Amino acid sequence: METDNMGEQTTDTPWQQDEEKDVPIDETSGVNCSGSDEVLPQEPVQSHTVQVEIHVAKHTYICWKCGYRAEQRDVMFEHMKKHVGDKNHKCDQCDYFATQKGHLEKHVMLKHTGEKPFMCGECGYRTAVRSHLSRHMKNHTDTGVKPFKCDRCDYSAAQKRHLKEHVKTKHTGEKAYMCDECGYRAAYSSALARHMRTHTGERPYKCDQCDYSATRKCHLDEHIMVKHTGERPYMCEDCGYRAVNSRTLFKHRRKHTGEKPYMCDECGYRTSNRYSLSQHMRTHTGVKPFKCDRCDYSTAQKCHLSEHMKTKHTGEKAYMCTECGYRTSHSSSFSRHMRTHTGEKPYKCDLCNYSAAQKCPLDQHIMVKHTGERPYKCDQCDYSAAQKGTLDQHIMVNHTGERPYKCDQCDYSATKKGTVDTHIMAKHTGEKPYMCEECGFRTAIRYNLSQHMRTHTGVKPFKCDHCDYSTAQKCHLSEHIKTKHTGERAYMCDECGYRTSHSSSFSRHMRTHTGEKPYKCDLCDYSAAQKYPLDQHIMVKHTGERPYKCDQCDYSAAQKGTLDQHIMVNHTGERPYKCDQCDYSATKKGTLDTHIMVKHTGEKPYMCDECGFRTAIRYNLSQHMRTHTGVKPFKCDRCDYSTAQKGNLNIHVKTKHTGEKAYMCTECGYRTGHNANLSRHMRTHTGEKPFKCDQCDYSAARKGTLDQHIKTKHWLETLHV
Repeated sequence: METDNMGEQTTDTPWQQDEEKDVPIDETSGVNCSGSDEVLPQEPVQSHTVQVEIHVAKHTYICWKCGYRAEQRDVMFEHMKKHVGDKNHKCDQCDYFATQKGHLEKHVMLKHTGEKPFMCGECGYRTAVRSHLSRHMKNHTDTGVKPFKCDRCDYSAAQKRHLKEHVKTKHTGEKAYMCDECGYRAAYSSALARHMRTHTGERPYKCDQCDYSATRKCHLDEHIMVKHTGERPYMCEDCGYRAVNSRTLFKHRRKHTGEKPYMCDECGYRTSNRYSLSQHMRTHTGVKPFKCDRCDYSTAQKCHLSEHMKTKHTGEKAYMCTECGYRTSHSSSFSRHMRTHTGEKPYKCDLCNYSAAQKCPLDQHIMVKHTGERPYKCDQCDYSAAQKGTLDQHIMVNHTGERPYKCDQCDYSATKKGTVDTHIMAKHTGEKPYMCEECGFRTAIRYNLSQHMRTHTGVKPFKCDHCDYSTAQKCHLSEHIKTKHTGERAYMCDECGYRTSHSSSFSRHMRTHTGEKPYKCDLCDYSAAQKYPLDQHIMVKHTGERPYKCDQCDYSAAQKGTLDQHIMVNHTGERPYKCDQCDYSATKKGTLDTHIMVKHTGEKPYMCDECGFRTAIRYNLSQHMRTHTGVKPFKCDRCDYSTAQKGNLNIHVKTKHTGEKAYMCTECGYRTGHNANLSRHMRTHTGEKPFKCDQCDYSAARKGTLDQHIKTKHWLETLHV
């Protein structure tokens, strides 16, 4: 067996030939093409020369450790010194050894001196490695040369390693390196090594100026520039934005170009960020890879796990506001909070004078006011939104019904964490941390305090750009625009055709079909479809509280709206809602809307699918449906009587149990328990007959009498309608 000048047997060389080129080689060449330790049989001497020439010309040597390929044996020997050769160049500041002096010098600059002798003349970028500068310079080339071209598609790259990554990712799908812990697969050993640190917790890259450590060197470099040197060498020529690395700048540039290269094959969603696409894909797969090691909680996003840990387990809230005592576990949340005191609004719109305290409202402003962009589409209806969070809310409220945030003290759940926090303060702790210094008003919700302060300042910041209307609350402006200008009613009920411009109104309406009553009284079995009736029930039935007092009589009410109605009907006679087609006016806008449909347009948007009955009043349809279902939800609590209509129950109670007859006729002393009965009775004295037949001159004092007349006298005409 021969030995080479390194003193090693040539049959034990730590590489193998490329098996794709199957050409026989003599044993004396010292190469085992199969990659095994078996010595190949020697060929006849006469063929030796030819075979060596073929070997040298066509065979490739492959390093078994790193995959490096070489066509010449001497080149491979030189390469292998990196793995098995002498490492006689030692760093005098740590335990590092190198096979080549240049490698040691590079190590010293990277790890110890921080020297970066290679500088880009275009942008000032500096590096310790010449090849890194060469790669960087390709970002500035005017020609955009990308010499490395894929032979399977049109892809080309400025760097060879990018082409290799493209081929493995897009074409071969080769992922030879697998994690034994979780099954993660990678196309590169370096990627697997980085991944393994998520299991071992190893963070080998240490900051020498603080306690920070990282799993990757690039993260450490970014940390140093952001936290210590403040260096941001990469600048955007369009807006002046500066970044710590070219990758971040490249991503930022997509805000100007509008490029969104990453697309979901399932639904067509596009994004400018590959990580955003990875997160999005979990909405299809349901994968929740981030798991809490203290409970069963898992989530699709790492930031949500961090939030969960701080909220549910550690309770850590290290950042405290000295102005108001607000505490939080996140420095970013603290910074945002402080702007409520300083009034700082660092995010400026470059198209108008708008500015915001947070970036999210600025992005939303630009899309709503300038670009009109609503990139987030609902895949279950035509809804679209300018923000992903808004779309998520829409899906949970209107489609999935998901309420992922749970109260740990009762069954309450919500679509937002902040809503649960507010619920806990309002219902359980009673905490009201936000106080008005003018009048002592306290609330659990910061935004409520902001709205309240406008009652002192008179500020109405929300202005309509269609007319002179302005208001103190944004929701009132939205309501005004939809009602007075756009007439938009995007939400429609498939059951009865009801339309509304608000998802919340739509959700409430749907409960009239489903019978759902999510608001439950904790003092009795009462439940309601809306919170308002529950609050009223508690005050009327349990606490007896009627906090709203009339200043003109002894009347009091549990709700301010009820008191307002009382004052308009009984004292001022005010009827602010006027019909523009006749002299009719009403105390409520809804009453006026119903009047217009009944008396003028004849519109009857609510239809029964069972029998075709139509009505202009939604509640009438609900009552009518009970004639088909037989449901009698109104039950007497003194006997077994039940009825389909609340008015009938009131009549029953007054007639059968209380005997109350509060309404009296001053003409003849007639008494009744209902003002409607008294109104009908009074017509016997006045002779008024308000119900007129539209086919003859007949009129009646009661609608039922008119209906009977039409059936008796005009039944033939009704058959031809």
